[in-house]
Amino acid sequence: MSSSTVSSTISVDEFQALEQKVLRAVEIVKREREARATAEAEVASLRAQLAESQSLSTMVESELTTLTKEREAVRQRVEKMLQQMDELL
Repeated sequence: MSSSTVSSTISVDEFQALEQKVLRAVEIVKREREARATAEAEVASLRAQLAESQSLSTMVESELTTLTKEREAVRQRVEKMLQQMDELL
């Protein structure tokens, strides 16, 4: 047997060690893919929540503007009534 033949053969122990490393690598890749899928789902959920929050914020701002205008209109009417009452006295 020549030295090149001996160096190119792999022992059973070396093959089993290599097999274990490959299996560990497969498990790591599997876990990382699951973690990525979970993270992507969480990102999608957070984006949906953010969009909903922004929509709600826009609605609240619109309602606040409407209420502010109504309050100003009521204030003006009350002032006008008070002036009319002052004129009667």
